[in-house]
Amino acid sequence: MKNKSVKRGLLPYVILILVIMFVTYLITFGGSKVNDITYDQLITELKNGNVTEIVITPHSGEGTYEIVGKLEGYAEKETFSTYAPLTDAIVDQIITIDEDVNYTLDTDSDPSSSPLLYIIVNILPIVLIIGVGYWFLSKQMNAAGKSMDFGKSKAKLNNEKNKTTFKDVAGLKEEKEEVRELIDFLKNPKRFQKLGARIPKGVLLVGPPGTGKTLLAKAVAGEANVPFYYISGSDFVELFVGVGASRVRDMFKEAKHNAPCLIFIDEIDAVGRQRGTGLGGGHDEREQTLNQLLTEMDGFGANEGIIIIAATNRADVLDPALLRPGRFDRQVIVNLPDVKGREEILEVHSRNKVLAPSVSLKNLAKRTPGFSGADLENLMNEAALLAVRGNKEQITMKEIDEATDRVLMGPAKKSRKYTEEERKLVAFHEAGHAVIGLKLSHASEVQKVTIIPRGHAGGYNLMVPKEEKYTSTKTELLEEITGLLGGRVSEELTFNEISTGAHNDFEKATKIARAMVTEYGMSDLGPVQLEQQEGGVFLGRDYGKTRNFSNEVAHEIDLETRKIIDECYKKAKEILSSNEDLVKLIAETLLEYETLTKEQIEYLVKNGKMPEEGELKDEDDEVVEVKEKKPRRHSKPKEENKEESKKEENDEEDNEEQED
Repeated sequence: MKNKSVKRGLLPYVILILVIMFVTYLITFGGSKVNDITYDQLITELKNGNVTEIVITPHSGEGTYEIVGKLEGYAEKETFSTYAPLTDAIVDQIITIDEDVNYTLDTDSDPSSSPLLYIIVNILPIVLIIGVGYWFLSKQMNAAGKSMDFGKSKAKLNNEKNKTTFKDVAGLKEEKEEVRELIDFLKNPKRFQKLGARIPKGVLLVGPPGTGKTLLAKAVAGEANVPFYYISGSDFVELFVGVGASRVRDMFKEAKHNAPCLIFIDEIDAVGRQRGTGLGGGHDEREQTLNQLLTEMDGFGANEGIIIIAATNRADVLDPALLRPGRFDRQVIVNLPDVKGREEILEVHSRNKVLAPSVSLKNLAKRTPGFSGADLENLMNEAALLAVRGNKEQITMKEIDEATDRVLMGPAKKSRKYTEEERKLVAFHEAGHAVIGLKLSHASEVQKVTIIPRGHAGGYNLMVPKEEKYTSTKTELLEEITGLLGGRVSEELTFNEISTGAHNDFEKATKIARAMVTEYGMSDLGPVQLEQQEGGVFLGRDYGKTRNFSNEVAHEIDLETRKIIDECYKKAKEILSSNEDLVKLIAETLLEYETLTKEQIEYLVKNGKMPEEGELKDEDDEVVEVKEKKPRRHSKPKEENKEESKKEENDEEDNEEQED
């Protein structure tokens, strides 16, 4: 089968060579005619004076003269040819013929007398033909070989000159400590073997998308300075059954030759899902690949010196055999960064960017809860693009605010025209959210409010928790629901009318209220978990919930959920009814300025008007003076900045001593 494919592949090239040779022959010898005559006929034509040209070429190897020439009446490319014995008498006879005969006589050297010429004429064409044929044949063999090597591993060896290290990974302090043992083991394994410690064979990085799992794996390889193979889980799975298992075997075989080394498998859930959950049987390609991976990690053979790092954001769908000790011994949870981590990430992504002096990355970190590292990188890049688009020499908070809105909601729909009634309705809706956030201590704080349409929203509130916490109390959840209902309540109180603008608010509020009843035990039904996420991996696990209650209890759940919503709605109505003037002030200011920040809202509440330039205060209640300063470029790491500050302090102390 393989030989037939090679022959079919060679056939077009053979035909091409023959066509080229034929065209070359036509160009060189096309239209030429050679007449064979005897030597006696040549002598007769010479005596009759019909010969116009003769060329005599000796061939010592054959013992003959080759005599070529032209006769009168021949065409341009018509010649005659004859052969005579290689003797001097032949030449003398031709020369001594009647001197009155007018013809040209030339002689060529014997081709066999020049080795180089002989090689060029006789051997070189054969060598060229053999070489060209071998080249085409080897090319076809390589192509056929490549088509047959789909069982080889697709893991690539990382040979980057500028390797990623822990300095490039901001935040993730605990996560870096967890994987630091791997680096120590790869550098000094005897230290662990001395105390009988066994290093984990596999480390599973679990976390939401964009939190830096792949970056952390690259940093481990860069710090350890060992061979680093990286592959995606989807690279194992192929159309043909058994190919994935073959690639797993080949990957570990290659890794053993380069041990100690690291293997990084990204998105391992593509091949490591629970077995027996799909429609395929035991011969399913993905299951065979997973079985081979389990065997290689901790089966009959030993893979000393090979450490596997895998990343996924769906650890719940992985096969239990993959997570047992001896395979992925350790799971490292890579969560979304906290406020300190976000500030460090922003510092990293601002190193090569020119920021205005007024930009505070600390305040920006507080305004971006829930942002992953990838989101923050995208935010700073969008801000830089906006600054370039505006022909600015530095990035200001205006570009950063706009970039934040773009990341969250999309670009502003400036071309969309609202009627005056719609603008007023949206303004009072957003003002209702803002007032609830100001009056309730545990409600989400409004960082920014705008009536400029973005995405599918006519306007939006950027509401973030006042403090980032791991747990929430019942009071905090109830006040959060109250804040979400503030927009609808404001519409009802102001216009005695309601609109469809609160549908997303209701969705969030209902979800929180139902979770309080069925999952958190924060209702009159008591501390009972009535619902939980469950289901098959491929059978709608994200859409179904197991019910641990009867129809009567289901009715009570609906009543308790509605009770929570009604109480929060009533509370929101009381707050906004007693603060109608504040709602009206914020709404009318929104209609004029379209966008208000947290600082502007606080100033507006305190002074009843918008602040002038330079009047806003920072967190320390110090007036922020607008001064012209040189833009700063974040290029120095924190350690260098600390050293410079210490140096300045020492210089100040020396100056004080000299004055004393």
